[in-house]
Amino acid sequence: MKRLAILGSTGSIGESTLDVVARHPGRFEVVALAAGRNHARLAAQCERFAPRYAAMADEAAAESLRAALAAKGLATEVLGGPASLERVAAAAEVDAVMAAIVGAAGLPATLAAARAGKQVLLANKEALVVSGSLFLAAVAEGGGALLPIDSEHSAVFQSLPRGFTCGRAGEAGRAGVRRILLTASGGPFRDTPLARLAAVTPDEACAHPNWVMGRKISVDSATMMNKGLEVIEAFWLFGAPLEAIEVVVHPQSVIHSMVEYHDGSVIAQLGAPDMRTPIACALAWPERIAAGVAPVDFTALGALEFRPVDEARFPCVRLAFAAIRRGGTAPAILNAANEVAVASFLAGRLAFTAIAPVIENVLAACAVQPLDSLATAWRADREARDAAAREVARLGR
Repeated sequence: MKRLAILGSTGSIGESTLDVVARHPGRFEVVALAAGRNHARLAAQCERFAPRYAAMADEAAAESLRAALAAKGLATEVLGGPASLERVAAAAEVDAVMAAIVGAAGLPATLAAARAGKQVLLANKEALVVSGSLFLAAVAEGGGALLPIDSEHSAVFQSLPRGFTCGRAGEAGRAGVRRILLTASGGPFRDTPLARLAAVTPDEACAHPNWVMGRKISVDSATMMNKGLEVIEAFWLFGAPLEAIEVVVHPQSVIHSMVEYHDGSVIAQLGAPDMRTPIACALAWPERIAAGVAPVDFTALGALEFRPVDEARFPCVRLAFAAIRRGGTAPAILNAANEVAVASFLAGRLAFTAIAPVIENVLAACAVQPLDSLATAWRADREARDAAAREVARLGR
């Protein structure tokens, strides 16, 4: 039985993970659940899955959860504060950690899991975007394993030779890979007239045509910053040179990504746009288990389209490529500026079309340093957030 800690259990990835787990009683044990503030949802999950530990980053939320579980007579131990997430991620009772906390806030607990030698099921983009080589060094030192959860990276992983090890420099080249092609739906605005984008609302940006996701990542999909961050992740995950990683717009979201080999072969992973597929793949790898996902009806698909990325519509992709080329703390600066800009857009303080200019201006204003420690990454993160706040005040509504 595989013993799990699920970080971000009340979010969309966490909920989908628990859905897959519930379909396989006796195969998985939920040892720990962790979330930020949603104590009511976490209480319901504890009642159903009876974890040994429940951790909440917010102390007040932890108190509310503790009272709710006591009232139900549940024995789950409740831990509070940001460090509690790191504690459950590194707990001796845990074999694998689903790292699904959105944003840079999820990085410390994900690093703790890596250092403790856990099998890290990586849904948190920022672990690789912000800390890159530092995170991979933690995985190597801990002696654990790294499996991607993001649908595109899972698709690439499934299209690589069996036995491929994520996180090793040059690994893609040794496997005979010529190109990694990350597919992108293009989000809700791929065909929207450019002149209208300045007036789009947060609800419109979050209405993804294919996927059901949280609000922050939905906006990232609408700007295609999510794909830019995935390029940075793919660079670290698969050990491929940046020039071998490409982004292709594929509106139907049926092909989740592709790998082209030097012999001309292209291997792609296809499936319904449902995150339970990559989650189930990672949970049971190398075995395959049911995920509750409907089979693809190929006779009903129609044409599959592929388009180049329109840089005028999606400047965030260009910014992400530029950040990883600069290296050092540039990706951390990119990520922090994006988080501030997206939060400001969702709060109604910034136009959709101002998100990319905020990020670009912050990248120009902040000095890039060598990524020699996590403290350096956090310092760059703080400086970028401060600079982004100033840009939002200047460019915002």
